[in-house]
Amino acid sequence: MFEQFQDNITKNLPFLPKSKLLLAVSGGIDSMVLVYLCKQLQFDFAVAHCNFQLRGNESDDDENFVKSHTEKLQIPLFIQKFNTKTFAEQQKLSIQVVARNHRYQWFYSLLANHNFDYILTAHHLDDSVETFLINFTRGSGLDGLTGIPEQNDKIIRPLLPFSRNEIEIFAHENKIAWREDSSNTSDKYLRNKLRHHVIPIFKELNPSFLASFENTIGHLKQTQSLAADASKSLYSKVITEDENQTIIDVVKLLKQENHNAYLFNWLQPFGFSDWLAVYDLIHSQSGKQVHSESHTLLKNRETLLLYPKQDITNDTVYWIQKEQSEVNFPLKLSICNVDDISNPSSHTIFVDEEKLQFPLTLRRWKEGDVFHPFGMTGKKKLSKYFKDEKFSLFDKANIWLLCFNDEIIWITGKRQDERFKVTDATTKILQIKYIP
Repeated sequence: MFEQFQDNITKNLPFLPKSKLLLAVSGGIDSMVLVYLCKQLQFDFAVAHCNFQLRGNESDDDENFVKSHTEKLQIPLFIQKFNTKTFAEQQKLSIQVVARNHRYQWFYSLLANHNFDYILTAHHLDDSVETFLINFTRGSGLDGLTGIPEQNDKIIRPLLPFSRNEIEIFAHENKIAWREDSSNTSDKYLRNKLRHHVIPIFKELNPSFLASFENTIGHLKQTQSLAADASKSLYSKVITEDENQTIIDVVKLLKQENHNAYLFNWLQPFGFSDWLAVYDLIHSQSGKQVHSESHTLLKNRETLLLYPKQDITNDTVYWIQKEQSEVNFPLKLSICNVDDISNPSSHTIFVDEEKLQFPLTLRRWKEGDVFHPFGMTGKKKLSKYFKDEKFSLFDKANIWLLCFNDEIIWITGKRQDERFKVTDATTKILQIKYIP
């Protein structure tokens, strides 16, 4: 397995050996094997361990195990405790969702604050099968049926080509210690039910089930790419956008043999789930509506109008105080003073701090907003900028503006304002980084 792992890195992830890595380590067999492999390959890495405090002493024992192991191997370690159950009750979310959200928020903050390049997790081939089946049982389009991606933004999963069985054999052969999570034996969660009762049947019916699954995923990804190309090609012929809504021409849509498939592809990002109601809307009388949590789809004569609900474009404002070095909600930003400008990009800007006055604000865009695009003279309506950059309604609804006295400093992650840029006269440079 070591040689196969090394080959996978060389062929598919050749940038990892030169990167600074953060390994997500629970103490279980998968993550401990990942630590071993990265150590053997002499990667530059640190370990991050989350204690979700869900299993009493067992959670603390996991933490102590990881701490002891990293100390022995002289690996830098970060540990974070989470009051997961309390947060889940407060936010009225499942424990799994809260744990996942907090875990990745923390990982990305470590990424920004300690200059890591990537986060490595120990997901493997069996995890991908389980994810496929979970999405399949809940109903999903192609996006949910292509398994777990080997790379998703800054998250890398280098063990994805390997099965749980291969990992277990490797761990035993190399005498790698690990901790067993008692919750993995419970059938309380759907993932465990599939792992314990469903997948073994598939493997019994077909001893090459995992290899067949990999082939199927490969075919589905190719089909997904074809569908995306077709959807993108038809989009501009059937859909027009203005500042407040997306307009779908029903007459042109119905000329397509697979019009429901196109509609699913276009509307899925907006959170719709009652697809029969969406498809029926094409033939409904004018005025009928279907709602998602964030958007409304309205039948208006021979068109479907898609627009965000009012709470998406409300006046909610988030404040950023001068002493803050990071922002975690409604999006992630890191803020610090630097001595010079290096690697400016759409995700990192440098501003003259003396041109600002705290607190800064984060808000949604509103009609009439203008800014001065970086590198240009004069001002531009934000609505015109969105149109020129071909923003979809979804893009516009999810844009946050970093502002000073309601003047736009940055269309976050997109374009800086010229007025606050660093000049030769600048004495205090503020670096602001957006972390997707």
